[in-house]
Amino acid sequence: MNLAGKTALVTGASRGIGAACARVLAARGAAVAVNYFKGREAAEGVVAQIAAAGGRAVALPGDVRDAAEVQALAAETVRQLGPIDILVLNAGPSVPWKPVTELTQAEFEAKVLDEARSFFLPAEAVMGSMIERRRGCIIGISSGLSRYPAYGFSAHTTSKSAVDGLMKSLAFELGPYGIRVNTVAPGLTRTDATAHMPEAQVQAIAGMTPLRRVGEADDVAGLVAALADDATAFVSGAYIPVSGGIQMP
Repeated sequence: MNLAGKTALVTGASRGIGAACARVLAARGAAVAVNYFKGREAAEGVVAQIAAAGGRAVALPGDVRDAAEVQALAAETVRQLGPIDILVLNAGPSVPWKPVTELTQAEFEAKVLDEARSFFLPAEAVMGSMIERRRGCIIGISSGLSRYPAYGFSAHTTSKSAVDGLMKSLAFELGPYGIRVNTVAPGLTRTDATAHMPEAQVQAIAGMTPLRRVGEADDVAGLVAALADDATAFVSGAYIPVSGGIQMP
């Protein structure tokens, strides 16, 4: 229970990696705001799982691309759970799989701008309180594709590269206030977002991975919980792959 007494806000936490992060942070003792955009029932299911395990959580709506909704989300988290100590930036727009020769300007701009907003706006909403209290932890969920491009993911690679840069800037500028900022970069991870991939393709990637498997959402959540812990109090500005060794720096 090394996060007891702390409050975490996890964006996009109704499913996949976000839901796993919410569950693991709650299991470590944090009170968790489970943010959702459209998946209210799924978010309430995550809250029920946390409560059944003895944890404390609430499901809160909010489009993280909208400044007013993000401010309301942060305020409601504070009202129900207390000042936000841990912010996990997980929510992001869907990934358009298209060769760059077929990608439209509108699709490209929507992905890049929405991704940037989904990271910047929640960070903006919590940093004032963190600065006042001179403590806080912000963790961004990026992607190995930000540094290792793959065919058809040019918009995703660009958008995740942009938020990687933002996270480094936050780490640099907020560090003097005692706020740690780190980036977690999953490789291929089994979630509903990747369920469409043929199993043969998944196994081919697993076969190229030193640990001989692909990731699970809990693999990512475990690192997020470790970075939120005071045991990693001198870790900031890091970009850490969770890829079984296939994406070594």
